[in-house]
Amino acid sequence: MGRWRDGRGQLIVRTDSGAAPAARVPLEIAASYRARSKGLLGRDSVDGALLLSPASGIHTFGMRIPIDVAYLDRHLTVITVHTMPPGRLGLPRLRARHVLEAGAGVMAGWGLDVGVRVEVEADAEAEM
Repeated sequence: MGRWRDGRGQLIVRTDSGAAPAARVPLEIAASYRARSKGLLGRDSVDGALLLSPASGIHTFGMRIPIDVAYLDRHLTVITVHTMPPGRLGLPRLRARHVLEAGAGVMAGWGLDVGVRVEVEADAEAEM
């Protein structure tokens, strides 16, 4: 865990500790202010997921598509998951340190739910 740089990697979702991953998802990491500010703006789709870090809240103003949003604590445990249409403001979550964004409806298929802890495998250029 720790801090990342902008780049790519894999999101690993395990629904049971020690079990084989329920999902391995392509991940884009947005760690710089510029990358976090741009987020998914102007995109028509999401390939996998986008991790905003650090982040405790998001908005969907200027987005073209509805998205699933998962707020993660400092241990990468899911605090809450919501689907947000374009043009909304998501309230910041007090314990949230990271936010995952993906296309609407996909997180449930990955097994991503409250209490699930995820892992991030950053590609070499995204590690610090």
